[in-house]
Amino acid sequence: MKSKFLLCVNDGGFPESLEPRKFYRVVEDAAAIAEGMARVIDESGEDYMYPQSCFIEVPLSGAIEGRLEAD
Repeated sequence: MKSKFLLCVNDGGFPESLEPRKFYRVVEDAAAIAEGMARVIDESGEDYMYPQSCFIEVPLSGAIEGRLEAD
């Protein structure tokens, strides 16, 4: 299954967990989305929910997606 990534545009008050201008792997979570949240693998290596306003979805080329998948 292909992963989805979101670009962090602000740390939302969580500077130890999110780094602006960095892509984060999304964990699909319909309940989080319904609450205006995004569940991502953060700097701790675990998945947590953050406000969707911390991220934007950016179209990525296949080469970039492949590179992010490899990390």
